[in-house]
Amino acid sequence: MSLVELITRADARGLAGSGLACLDRCVPLLDGDDEVLRPLWAALAETGGDADEDADGGDGWARGLARVRERLAGPDAAGEDEAVLLVRRMLAAAPDTCSGARIRVWADACSVASLRVHRLLDPVADPGGGLGRENSAGGRAQDRTEGLSPLVAAELRRQIIVLEVLAGHGPAGLRRAVEVATEGRRVLRAVVSRRARGRG
Repeated sequence: MSLVELITRADARGLAGSGLACLDRCVPLLDGDDEVLRPLWAALAETGGDADEDADGGDGWARGLARVRERLAGPDAAGEDEAVLLVRRMLAAAPDTCSGARIRVWADACSVASLRVHRLLDPVADPGGGLGRENSAGGRAQDRTEGLSPLVAAELRRQIIVLEVLAGHGPAGLRRAVEVATEGRRVLRAVVSRRARGRG
């Protein structure tokens, strides 16, 4: 199943986990440490059941989100590059609850933004290129990895894996989703570090 189809079919928990995993992988661009998003993962894990109304994250999600935004607050964005700004927008757009239409919009936007971030950071990618065609909703009309640069292709695969494990295993899939996010975050942290050394 394609990434677009997986996002379309995902329940609230799957959408929240997908968006959060995208943000988690991009945290190195905001100088966030490996634990900064743990409160949000914990809030998502504490929800019960599979129905959308049970996956809103409760007060824990809203409180965790406020703490994360405070910890990752940066300087005036005027001097930041596009990749950093994309991640800041992902965090700023996160809804206070993991339910309703807003979480679906956020998950889709995070998917697009994270792929764009990886394209901008990949030294062999064309920053102006696209991932297939974008439809009017801002999603991906096709998401095959053929022809993509390694960093972008790996991010696409990770997004698909996260949605698949959350759809197939519900709350139990969160552990695997966190593992996938952690793996991607380490890769991007190394890329960010190399870029900083190159600029220095």
